[in-house]
Amino acid sequence: MRLLLMSDTHLPKRAKELPAQLLAELPRADVVFHAGDWVDAATLDLLEERSHRLIGVYGNNDGPDLRARLPEVAHADLGGLRFAVVHETGPAQGRETRCAARYPDTDVLVFGHSHIPWDTTAPTGLRLLNPGSPTDRRRQPHCTYMTAVVTDGSLTDVELHQLVR
Repeated sequence: MRLLLMSDTHLPKRAKELPAQLLAELPRADVVFHAGDWVDAATLDLLEERSHRLIGVYGNNDGPDLRARLPEVAHADLGGLRFAVVHETGPAQGRETRCAARYPDTDVLVFGHSHIPWDTTAPTGLRLLNPGSPTDRRRQPHCTYMTAVVTDGSLTDVELHQLVR
C-alpha cells in the first residue's frame, strides 16, 4: 500500500496551486494524508476528487468551513498499522515522549504545523512523521512531501521528496 503524506499547503496564500510533482503522485497513492492547514476548501475538494482514499485533519489556520468537514485528529488502520493524524504536536523538545503518551494505541503519527520535515521513533516504537510543506518552505532549503509503503504490517520506504520551485 503506497502512502502520500503532505501538510501545510496554505493555498492560495503561500502558492496558487499544488506543485505538479505532488499532483503526479496522487494516482499512484492508495492513501493520501494531509495533516492540516489547507486554508481553502478547494484543496480539500481537489484531493477528495483525485485520491483513492484521503485522510485529513484541520489545522490552526483552517476556518469554520474546513473544520466542519474535517476532524482535529483522524485514525485509520492500514495494512496492520494503526495511524493517527494531527496538525500540532507542540515543541520539538520532548515530542516523542509527549506523543507516545498522547497516542498509546498508534504505530505511526503523521503531523504538520512546523513545516519542518521530521522522521523519528519514540522509545515505545511510535513513528513520528512530518512531511514538511509542499508550498511554504519557511526556513527549510526546499518545499517537501513524503511517500511511504505499508507492507505486511511494516512501514517501509519512507522517503522525503524535495520540490524545486
